[in-house]
Amino acid sequence: MKRKSENSRLVYSTESGKVLPIKETKGKKGKKQSAPPNDGIVRLMRQTKGRKGKGVTLITGLPLDKDALKKLAKSLKQKCGSGGSVKNGVVEIQGDHRDILEQELGRLGYKVKRAGG
Repeated sequence: MKRKSENSRLVYSTESGKVLPIKETKGKKGKKQSAPPNDGIVRLMRQTKGRKGKGVTLITGLPLDKDALKKLAKSLKQKCGSGGSVKNGVVEIQGDHRDILEQELGRLGYKVKRAGG
């Protein structure tokens, strides 16, 4: 069956099997999603959203691969004396350690900028 326009979609059919929503059918062209462009600035931000009021410091924009990012995160966690993790290329350090992290990343040669409030 042909669609008449991009805004219309098949609701039910016994012929074609499972019908995917429009969102899922548009993205399946075989293209990989690329990483966001890196502008060379490492951003530090504090976030409490979705963490029941507990604050974490997020570090984004690090131009490192997965293994190097884990190694850097480990050393930063030790420097702050707290826990944390690496999720989707973002380093999360438990607690508000923006001052310590800004000094440490600056010492390592990164251009650091505080983002958020």
